[in-house]
Amino acid sequence: MKPILRVQLSAMMLLQFFIWGSWYVTMGTYLANTLKADGLQIGTAYGMMAIATIFSPLLIGVIADRFFAPRNLMALLHLAGGIILLLITNIADPGTFSWIILLYSLMYAPTMALSNSIAFDHLKGTGQSFSAIRVFGTIGWIIAGISIDKVFAIPASAMGFTFTMAGVASIVLALLSLTLPKKQDQATNAVAGTSFIGKDIWVLFKNRSFTIFFIASILICIPLAFYYSLANQFFNEKGLADATSKMTMGQFSEAIFIVMIPFFMKRWGIKWMIIIGLLAWVARFLFFRYGDAGDNSWMLIAGILLHGVCYDFFFVTGQIYTDSVADDSNRNAAQGVITMATYGVGMWIGSLLAGYLAKRATIDATSHHWETVWMVPIAITLAVLVFFIVFFKEKRP
Repeated sequence: MKPILRVQLSAMMLLQFFIWGSWYVTMGTYLANTLKADGLQIGTAYGMMAIATIFSPLLIGVIADRFFAPRNLMALLHLAGGIILLLITNIADPGTFSWIILLYSLMYAPTMALSNSIAFDHLKGTGQSFSAIRVFGTIGWIIAGISIDKVFAIPASAMGFTFTMAGVASIVLALLSLTLPKKQDQATNAVAGTSFIGKDIWVLFKNRSFTIFFIASILICIPLAFYYSLANQFFNEKGLADATSKMTMGQFSEAIFIVMIPFFMKRWGIKWMIIIGLLAWVARFLFFRYGDAGDNSWMLIAGILLHGVCYDFFFVTGQIYTDSVADDSNRNAAQGVITMATYGVGMWIGSLLAGYLAKRATIDATSHHWETVWMVPIAITLAVLVFFIVFFKEKRP
């Protein structure tokens, strides 16, 4: 690969996740402090990204297959998304804001698959080549969090600026996408919805363990939604200084553990890695339940640092497991249906539940009974853990 192309693809991944990390982490804080939204309204806003993850591949896929080269569609979606982000802070009503976030999410969600497809299309080598490009996405998320606290020093009361950050970056990525070299195959089915409903995908569900993993994946995304939609607001209410930049320690942890997955998988196997990942989820929420910004601040930091084990040991290991049970006829569809089920169905349910509980646990306009809120994802994760241990059977060579 030419060095300039590697730089282009790395910059694409960095900006792709910089955009997401800029607005998504702090949106709950923005809605609560600026728009005076309640917990259910915040949960609804976060649920819009999940809805987009379910439906945008079905809507955008046909367009991508028939009319646009991947790089051109990437540019168009990010340009439109960037304009929406630059204008969204003019919305003063939380309900209207949620609908605009849905519109934006319908632009952004397909670019997740498109960015991967574009990278794979230009890479000549193994998945390790992709990992070297994909890691820049994690770096982009880290840069976004650090920029919010350390570069721009944005207070919790002015988080609207994060949408401007993301909007500018989205327009830059649109321009960058147009500089990528063309491929002979101008269309891609990376986001095509038709592949997700073909008969080949249902063969996987004849595998009992895959079905168990599929159900567990949906259920564990309910606690994941609690973390994404409530953690930043929780840390700010607790008085944790520079909460957004501290949360990027979770991405540092993710980057470290993702490269260690082959080492652990060889020794423990998929089932035990997923079990350890689920135990880490329980520990994380216990730390949040009993932590504070004073003497027990180490608990909050430990909960953030566990992100690498929580995410990598369940989701990345799960992607590897899904790939291992699929074949060439349904491999892409298998990954697609897992993504739609988790980041779509699971996150949608979790976002609404987290918002509902945050509203019920409200003490006043600025604080919550967080100890009550965090007990719910603890209970759900424990149930998923027992379910997975009892029913999942791994066939190891």
